[in-house]
Amino acid sequence: MTKINWMDEVEKRKDVLLKDTQNLLHIKSLLDEENPLPDAPLGKGVKEALDFMLNLGEKDGFVPKNVGNLAGHLEFGEGEELLGILCHVDVVPEGDGWTSDPFAAEIRQGKIFARGAIDDKGPTMAAYYAMKIVKELGLPLKKRVRMIIGTDEESDWRCVEHYFEHEEMPSLGFAPDADFPIINAEKGIADIDMVQKLSVEESGSVKIEVQSFTSGKRYNMVPDHATVTLNIIENQMDVVQRFTDFMKQHQMEHYSHVENGELILEVKGVSAHGMEPKKGINAGLFLAEFLSKLALNRTASDYFKFVSRYFFNDSRGVNLGVAYSDDISGELTINPGKLSYSGQTGGSIGLTCRYPVTNKMDATKEKLDELLEEKGFAIEKFKDTKPHHVDENEFLIQTLKKVYEEQTGDKAYLIAIGGGTYARSLKSGVAFGPLFPGRPDIAHQKDEYIEIDDLLKATAIYAQAIYELAQ
Repeated sequence: MTKINWMDEVEKRKDVLLKDTQNLLHIKSLLDEENPLPDAPLGKGVKEALDFMLNLGEKDGFVPKNVGNLAGHLEFGEGEELLGILCHVDVVPEGDGWTSDPFAAEIRQGKIFARGAIDDKGPTMAAYYAMKIVKELGLPLKKRVRMIIGTDEESDWRCVEHYFEHEEMPSLGFAPDADFPIINAEKGIADIDMVQKLSVEESGSVKIEVQSFTSGKRYNMVPDHATVTLNIIENQMDVVQRFTDFMKQHQMEHYSHVENGELILEVKGVSAHGMEPKKGINAGLFLAEFLSKLALNRTASDYFKFVSRYFFNDSRGVNLGVAYSDDISGELTINPGKLSYSGQTGGSIGLTCRYPVTNKMDATKEKLDELLEEKGFAIEKFKDTKPHHVDENEFLIQTLKKVYEEQTGDKAYLIAIGGGTYARSLKSGVAFGPLFPGRPDIAHQKDEYIEIDDLLKATAIYAQAIYELAQ
């Protein structure tokens, strides 16, 4: 058979690939549990994105299937074995500070800017067109090829859980939802809600009462905004001056104003993926650190001092006593992505803990329970997704190494990450691109983008990978 120039095949379809990518990115596919519909249990936006992919696939001759309006798949080919390509079309909230509309999918400087451009709608479309190329070339395959499309990857993974309760598990596969060359190890992910037990208020007058404090919406995002409302009996301007001095010292963008006699303080940080908190600036932690120095009412004081003592300037769990590292996947990390306090209900900390593949989470949780009991907190929610590791010598990894090296001319090496991809749903599954070495990781950040050249190159890599894995 004539050797296929995969990049040439991608170039032939470049214009329609870009148009379909933009159209998918236009859809505001955010989780919306507050407005569920009978045919859209996770909200209208994510269902619209799922329908877009299923309708596109049906038009192009794939066999589509909607699985409970939570997930779906597109399939072609024949054979006993099934090759899975695991993607998702939901996105994290857009956040503030974008140069252009986060859902306009504007093209400038050779990039497509949009929420989901790199995580994971752009890569989803690259994988889709890779399947389309293999199908249109009529190449002989011994396995069926199936793109599995999820709608809840950025939150609770209800999509893949539901999907695999009802559908076949692929024997091998990859998720185009991380970095090239090949990610064969993914840390465990524990999402934890720590809730404050309300203490007896101190007697006497309180000069500063915290009415409310909020920062962050997702465990897996570094919060880029925080706000607090204070009721200050006297010396309000003194608090404003101390706030200004503190934030200037730390070079943090900040604002203050008075509304109905109450002082409102705001802090701006930098969002990033929660798997590596050091890539962002957690606005909530900086505001909590400032508040911990004030003479607050008892419950609020206990809460902010706890946040300051155990989380400020410590994303490795050192102060919590749970630090851990291994040679396979590196350090344990902690991201307090949801911080809140109310004068009526007390405080809570929602965090994600990304722990190494050899770490025993049961032992880690025991340490946390012991500390929290002592400090007046308790774990109210605990969801643990175990680590994932695929041996280097498996057929899947050896094939992907070969494909990557042939397409790029660069050496393929193995990576461990703190993020969680759908690849961990499979016994033999890895994350494979689309972020090339040296490119900045701007997933979950403002002005998220994908380089058009990288999108095309990834499509060629995925096309060859599908062909060689399905032979």
